[in-house]
Amino acid sequence: MEVEKSLAGGSMSLLVLKLLEGGDLYGYQMIEELRRRSDDAFRLKAGTLYPLLHGLEEKGLVTAYEKTAESGKSRRYYHLTKQGLGALREKESAWNAYARAVGRVLEGGACLA
Repeated sequence: MEVEKSLAGGSMSLLVLKLLEGGDLYGYQMIEELRRRSDDAFRLKAGTLYPLLHGLEEKGLVTAYEKTAESGKSRRYYHLTKQGLGALREKESAWNAYARAVGRVLEGGACLA
């Protein structure tokens, strides 16, 4: 089941930073890993990912470098910076608080007036 775009939009930077916490990746790897980890719920397109990565790079949360793969093709890898790790921790904390609040509302049943 694909996630509604309005729900996923605000969390994409959190998800990308989380992917990079595990190690440096290039764009297609991020797209595939996000799809795999989410059981196909997140199907990010390159046209969405690369502007997001450039924004994270401008904020100093990730850095990018070129590396030649075994196939001889040059790929642009992204690396989570120390500042990016701090931002990831803040975003995780905020997301967890938000998810708990939503969960409490959803579990609360009908409102009594």
